[in-house]
Amino acid sequence: MNLSRVSPKSIALTLRRVPSRLGRKFSEYRFFAYLAILGPGLIAANAGNDSSGITTYATGGASYGYTLLWVFIPMTISLALVQEICIRMGVITGKGLSDLIREQFGVRWTAVIMFALLIANIGEIIAEFVGISQASELFGISRYITVPLAAIVNWWLVMRGSAKRVERVFLIMSLVFFSYIISAVIAKPDWNEAAAGFLHPTLQADTTYIFFVVALIGTTITPFMQVFIQSSVVEKGMDKNDLGLARVDAITGSIFADIIAAFVVISTAATLHVKGITTIDTASTAAESLAPIAGIYAKYLFGVGLFGASMLAMGVVPLATAYSLSEALGFEKGVGRSFREAPLFQSVFTVLTIIGALFALIPGIPQIQLLVFTQVINGLLLPIILIAIVKLSNNKEIMGDHKNGLLQNLFAWITTIVVSLLSLLLIGKTVADMF
Repeated sequence: MNLSRVSPKSIALTLRRVPSRLGRKFSEYRFFAYLAILGPGLIAANAGNDSSGITTYATGGASYGYTLLWVFIPMTISLALVQEICIRMGVITGKGLSDLIREQFGVRWTAVIMFALLIANIGEIIAEFVGISQASELFGISRYITVPLAAIVNWWLVMRGSAKRVERVFLIMSLVFFSYIISAVIAKPDWNEAAAGFLHPTLQADTTYIFFVVALIGTTITPFMQVFIQSSVVEKGMDKNDLGLARVDAITGSIFADIIAAFVVISTAATLHVKGITTIDTASTAAESLAPIAGIYAKYLFGVGLFGASMLAMGVVPLATAYSLSEALGFEKGVGRSFREAPLFQSVFTVLTIIGALFALIPGIPQIQLLVFTQVINGLLLPIILIAIVKLSNNKEIMGDHKNGLLQNLFAWITTIVVSLLSLLLIGKTVADMF
């Protein structure tokens, strides 16, 4: 038997057939089967903790301490629900989200959605490269070295690697997020106050506090995450037998990502908030502010997390864009395919990587304005994407017996309406502040 040709999926399928009479051994086999399926859910959820997300979490912790932590409970439920639906659609239909939107809603709606997604994702990609430059400069390394190097490594990994290798590297990058947990522990927070922040929801009358609540919830679920997770499931070749473990991947990925985000809030609440430091415009500013209070190691750990988060999102966002445009136009797609096999997929990923790197090298690039613009586009696109996801997952013709049940529909529509309204409210507040 040639072990080099044994795929994770074939291992999972074999382990799934192990008789249940093996008892505890069977549980161990199931664990290894999960490891074989693990990937899309964890990667997609963690890609949402990008440089702009970290800036939002850090600013929230610095401004309001532990009082925002309760938001992470409904936020995690909403994220897990949407991720599970997209994974389920990918497994059952064998098609990406853009594929299904084109088939079920027509070319015109698809064109509008893809154009908005492209514009928003370009802003996201530039922001991730800016995050790379800021993280590297925390360690005294010039952006003119790290940004081109990161772009080349990222391009080579995706364009010249296999889907399995890319997924493994993305999963390894996710381990970097543990640095935020360590950073928070070093900051010595008041764990009783942190626990109270989770368990006792509080609301304040001022509009800035409401803005942060909206920002935390409304920016958790972003369109590129849903495109990526469904396309990844399809490319991985999962089928109905994998659905149970794939759901576990979606849920655990969402929980892990939001735990990391909560620790960012905890670390800045324990250091910056107690010292009255509330002005943070970038994640690197948060890292710099930690140093005199929690020590230089906290600063560097925060910087390592920022670098890893930006690297992960820098790979996922252009990959999601390449998937969505290729699916929408009916072109071949896939990681590791040659230019002849997937010309549009390769071209989109390459061009977006070049654009992101070049813009990040511009001195004094207005990152905040860029993030605001991207946030507005994402906020306008998100309700359309969520409504499409719920309607598609209720389509008996494509989902069969795996369409949403009554309870799933209830929570799905509540999530769609609440998150959409919060996103639109966030846009209104952001635009009003600009004037």
